[in-house]
Amino acid sequence: MLCGARAISRTSQKLSPCFSTHSGLWSRLMPDTFEPAKLDTVFVDKDPSKRPLENTPFVKNLFKGTFDKTMLVFPEVCSEEELADLEAMVEPIEKFFDNLDSTAMDREANIPDTVLETMKSLGLFGLQIPEEYGGLNLNATKFARIAEITGRDGGLSVTLAAHQSIGLKGILIAGTEEQKQKYLPSLASGEKLAAFCLTEPSSGSDAASIQTKAQLSPDGKQYLLNGSKIWISNGGIADIFTVFAKTPFKNQEGEVKDKVTAFIVERSFGGVTNGPPEDKLGIRGSNTCELHFDNTPVPVENVIGEVGGGFKLAMNILNGGRFSMGTSCAGALRKLVEKTMEHALTRKQFDKELIKFELIQQKFAKMAIAIYAMESMAYMTAGIIDAYQKPDASIEAAIVKVYSSENTWIVVSECLQILGGLGYMKSYPYERYLRDARILPIFEGTNEILRLYISLTGFDYVGKYYQDAVRKLNNPMNNLGFIWKQARLRYKERNVKKSTWLLHEHTHPLMESEANSLESYTKQLRSTVELLLARYKRDIVDQQMPLARVADVVSDLYGMTAVLARVSRSLSIGLPHCEHERRLAVAFCYDAGKRIEANLHELTLDVNKVGYNMDECHRMIADKMATEKGYFATSPLQRNW
Repeated sequence: MLCGARAISRTSQKLSPCFSTHSGLWSRLMPDTFEPAKLDTVFVDKDPSKRPLENTPFVKNLFKGTFDKTMLVFPEVCSEEELADLEAMVEPIEKFFDNLDSTAMDREANIPDTVLETMKSLGLFGLQIPEEYGGLNLNATKFARIAEITGRDGGLSVTLAAHQSIGLKGILIAGTEEQKQKYLPSLASGEKLAAFCLTEPSSGSDAASIQTKAQLSPDGKQYLLNGSKIWISNGGIADIFTVFAKTPFKNQEGEVKDKVTAFIVERSFGGVTNGPPEDKLGIRGSNTCELHFDNTPVPVENVIGEVGGGFKLAMNILNGGRFSMGTSCAGALRKLVEKTMEHALTRKQFDKELIKFELIQQKFAKMAIAIYAMESMAYMTAGIIDAYQKPDASIEAAIVKVYSSENTWIVVSECLQILGGLGYMKSYPYERYLRDARILPIFEGTNEILRLYISLTGFDYVGKYYQDAVRKLNNPMNNLGFIWKQARLRYKERNVKKSTWLLHEHTHPLMESEANSLESYTKQLRSTVELLLARYKRDIVDQQMPLARVADVVSDLYGMTAVLARVSRSLSIGLPHCEHERRLAVAFCYDAGKRIEANLHELTLDVNKVGYNMDECHRMIADKMATEKGYFATSPLQRNW
């Protein structure tokens, strides 16, 4: 799996010292003669050119029922010395964010210059820019750790993300050496800020439909850029823009068609204007506005990558930055849950502290489970990115974004609920956190689009693999041998209670039951994918409700994998609170299993039988509402005179 994986063998798992202070439980599970485990650790090579080129895409392979067992080893990408240096870097950043007046920035919808200057001095604008260009050259894992802190203020977090996660990322991954030398040093220092300009009034999630044009001048030396972009984070304060526009492109057949190209645009080029800052629901400190380009001259040397290759670049930029939302959300929630626990420990009702009420306890437990899963998936994904030269983790990053954004909204809402009326007041941070959290399922790809992306990317990956199988299944009389073999395989997988993949041998013994469930659900997913391909064939791309369920299934499978890998590591090396982690892991796997079972059940129902599946009913309700232009059921007070 990962170059930076800590190798945990079955033997070393049994040597875990985790329960050394809880001998009652541990002695019932393990012999007294066992000693602490000795684990070998191999770290990611600091020289990227010496890392393996590409990884086996984990989630994509789940679609065909293949499970990479090495993913059950949690990634280790930092040495003890690197971790110490990282925490030394975190300390002043944490102190800075703990003393921010986030309420004032939210109220005034502005980030003071003094705050921006301090952020520059802390190096926050050049976290992932290589050192030769003035940055800190943090890998994905270290960047995720910093995001835990910067996520505590929504406005600042978005400002930083718009600058480096997407604004300058195109230059980093596809820019020429000349472009990097010219732009990255001033962007790394924060002297100049960057923005990412893709969304337009007529194109939101459909990025390929943008209307901004870039026409090559007669002398071939520059492009003239014309068009408008909306909802651009940092749009009013940025100096450097990554702008996507359509340019004439001649294909191999000699046909000229408009294709998207990416450009580096400086405000100083002229013809760049912006509208007033948007008055937003949340993340109010960040600057968001409309941008206009009126015959803006852009030198041809400012094309990023290839002419006509802008759409692919835009997707690569967005796909690569989503993983950090997991730690950004988790870091913010840690602080908010801590504040909420303080209230629950001191607030009394009916002569009891709130924390002593079971329903309040359940809320805290579910919040902790969600945060644990966010962290596990985010750092697992960061580890994949760090371990390879050309990592394939786009689906994993999308899963992190969807899960973290939706559960952040739930956790913040529950924290506010525990505060009751106090949480609703602006003198407390809860209503601000709630407003800030609402943007998360919308930007960097709406969660609806990302669910389709997760499923369709997976189906496309296994399409050729299943193409021959589906053809044979649809022509059983001429493929009896193949049908019989597949039937025996499926029968064996459904009816043999004993594990055949032995995933439990790659997790801590205490997590054997959860590992066996993960194996069973992965096998069931394969059968379901085959069923859906046979049922819908090429029309699968239009079946959005089933596709969303499949996305939720693979997301929970990835979550279970990351959580099991993390807790196995914690148990095996005896980390503090490993018993608590085990409970979190057991609870997450239980809840994920229930969701997986429900989704797989819905996916396998006969869609042609009325009442078996609500998808068709939902479509009919929505179609009628569209005809009537809204909700139109007759009032319950009306009589048929």
